[in-house]
Amino acid sequence: MDRRSLSICQHPSRVKRSWFRFLLADRLAGCALFGAVLLTILSTGTARAEFTVCNQTLDVVNLAVGQKVDSADQTDGWWTIGANQCVNVIREELTNRYIYLYATDVFGHAILNGSTEMCVDRRRFSIRGIEECWPRGHIAARFVEVDTLEQVRWTYFLTGSSP
Repeated sequence: MDRRSLSICQHPSRVKRSWFRFLLADRLAGCALFGAVLLTILSTGTARAEFTVCNQTLDVVNLAVGQKVDSADQTDGWWTIGANQCVNVIREELTNRYIYLYATDVFGHAILNGSTEMCVDRRRFSIRGIEECWPRGHIAARFVEVDTLEQVRWTYFLTGSSP
């Protein structure tokens, strides 16, 4: 038996005090860690999502997003969103009133199909311009227009009955 364990065994009051100090130190460390994490989350404004899409269907969907970027129309894709999951697709505050969405199932069939024609590609893409998709080697798709009512943050819920 080493000296420390012998001295603790001989003095039961020291055991109680040591245990109390251990619990107090553990709690203070936990509170400090929680406070640091909370402060980090609240102080990093750029990490907050400003346009989120939540998939409330039972299917995995592939999502493309269209918006104005530097006065030109641009489409970006693909985000894969599992059933009952959300994905942050635009991370800065919204500056456009209208955001455009197009979604397909895992087989490539449109499940969110609107009236605004924009360009997509088969693989990950970022396409400037929405005119003449086919001649430029892209695919024309019909995006749904989402009116964000000029809010800086918006969440779109993709349901089985979405337009």
